[in-house]
Amino acid sequence: MSSALARYESFLVAHVSTISSLESSLRSITWILPGRFKDAELASEALSAILNVMSMYHDTLLARVAQTDPKYKPLIPSSAHTRYTRAWCERDARYKWAARALELIRFTELLMEMGLRRRVSRKTRWRGIVFLEAIKALLRIVLLRITRRPLVSPPIPEREFDPENIPAGSDTSSPTLAPSSPPSSLPSTPDHLKNNHIPLPPHPLLTPPPPAHSPIPVEEFLLPKALTTSSVKAPTSLVKPLASPKEWLSEVIYHVRPLVYAIMLSSGRKDNKPLMTALAMELLALNLRRVPSQSSALERSEYARRDRDILWYLLRGSIWDTWTRPKLESFANRTAHTPLIGVFGALLKDWIPLIDEYYYYTAP
Repeated sequence: MSSALARYESFLVAHVSTISSLESSLRSITWILPGRFKDAELASEALSAILNVMSMYHDTLLARVAQTDPKYKPLIPSSAHTRYTRAWCERDARYKWAARALELIRFTELLMEMGLRRRVSRKTRWRGIVFLEAIKALLRIVLLRITRRPLVSPPIPEREFDPENIPAGSDTSSPTLAPSSPPSSLPSTPDHLKNNHIPLPPHPLLTPPPPAHSPIPVEEFLLPKALTTSSVKAPTSLVKPLASPKEWLSEVIYHVRPLVYAIMLSSGRKDNKPLMTALAMELLALNLRRVPSQSSALERSEYARRDRDILWYLLRGSIWDTWTRPKLESFANRTAHTPLIGVFGALLKDWIPLIDEYYYYTAP
């Protein structure tokens, strides 16, 4: 088994460009499969889950190859999120495996729900959903306990480099590789150019026109290139520890909110209580959380993402049934015969029933 895995890893590194293109093409197909044939959404989600799991494995392997290759020099420095999550993965094995387990569940939860819906009763399906949400809540609390800091999403490093730029172990040059030593000899000058020391007079058609505006001030040019406080901080210090019971309560409420929402929906309630309870917990966590400083860019971006996620409530409960879905259906019907826009309307009509049938399409 280990030899087969080693051969696959060698094949991946040698053909990383082809595999990356294949992943991208297959991922695009998953968006247009639902509604094409019977159980198309199951095939689409199975393909998406496989691609996500394989991509997570490939990212881990390629990042390890890039770190161990002394010739690999990234063109762009790693983001604060990548530095922070990679530091915690390297510092604590419990964090690494809990974060990977959490992402693995996130990649496959919708596929498991589709399988349960086809095999078991509604009550058993909701028991499975609540069980998954309980595991996710437990893993988030474990990560929170290990880091003692607000969790970022995703909790593992994301791919920030082009896989095609990973050195494949050959002597071929790559735009991301910096030579470790200068070449032994410079290329010789052709004979017909050796005595070309006198430049030709500039031609009017080839002379660039004078600039239409004043050059950029030196300060504006250098400011984006200057180091920020986040660039020199230790990776684990990019997010400050939780310092008060109020901050801890905010994080705990935010991360157990999906479990409470799933438990209330599993009872078969048709009123607005599950939706209002989840929204109230979301707003309570928002009001209890601390205000990050201007230098805490990573924490501010995480809170901004959480604020944007509130828009998902437009696709849940009575808000979806009475306001959002009628408007989307009306848009799809009006644009059915409109060129180009009608294609998006048709895709929208294929996705609307899936939001009604499956919890994890719009789960918190």
